[in-house]
Amino acid sequence: MAHLFQVGCGSGGMPVLDMLCRDERITQVTLVEPDLLRPHNVVRHVFGLADVGQSKGELARRWLLERRPELRVEVIPADLRDPLSRAPIEEALALADLGVCAADNEPTKFHFDALMRRYRLPWTLGEVLAGGIGGFVHRFDPEGPCYGCVASYLRREVQVTPASSPPDYSAPGNAVPEVTIAASKASIEAIASLHALRTLEVLGGEGHSPFTTLLFTLQVVPGVFTDAFRSYRFQVQRGSECLVCQARSCPARVEDLDVALEEALARLGVG
Repeated sequence: MAHLFQVGCGSGGMPVLDMLCRDERITQVTLVEPDLLRPHNVVRHVFGLADVGQSKGELARRWLLERRPELRVEVIPADLRDPLSRAPIEEALALADLGVCAADNEPTKFHFDALMRRYRLPWTLGEVLAGGIGGFVHRFDPEGPCYGCVASYLRREVQVTPASSPPDYSAPGNAVPEVTIAASKASIEAIASLHALRTLEVLGGEGHSPFTTLLFTLQVVPGVFTDAFRSYRFQVQRGSECLVCQARSCPARVEDLDVALEEALARLGVG
């Protein structure tokens, strides 16, 4: 009997949601998703052209109930960071058991992390690298490192590309055309499956995982990955200078969450 709180049901979030909600231990879902299905989404989504223009959240709700009519599904059609949606989001979090982040932008990931820490909920995050060359799956626990610690560690320690290499495929927002290559549906679903499995690990009540982050390669890319289908595991610790989980382990007010988010983004050079 678990209540899942998920943000995002795009091409990566929807397969995760589908796989998780086929598990009868999940009996309630709160889904935060503000977007409508667009024509360019269809090639990598489970929804079709006939669904274009409709709310992704409502399409997801219908999809889930067609497979499990007894499932309780609430959709909040808003941006997670919208102050006007704070009340329903926090009401849902107060009753949730675990979280899944399927957002594709850094501010939302940091905000999601802050909320999970505030409500002391375990959560998972999947990230597909541009071009579908691989992806990360992270598991976070209330007593473990925050998303800022993990993001900072990976930027410092994981040598995805050497200094004089081709474009950095881990930066899909980069202005260089080569790094904005869209991932295939097969690549997205491969990482989504790993994301779902790590979340089921949390659902099973297993204690702290022996590793925080899984990097799984899907393609050989010169100067980036030498092998395909290879996994790397990282056990990230709390950063000694982390502004989020060291200075204030559990922000008590929404204002504190905003300050912690701004400081973390500034530290990582994201803005």
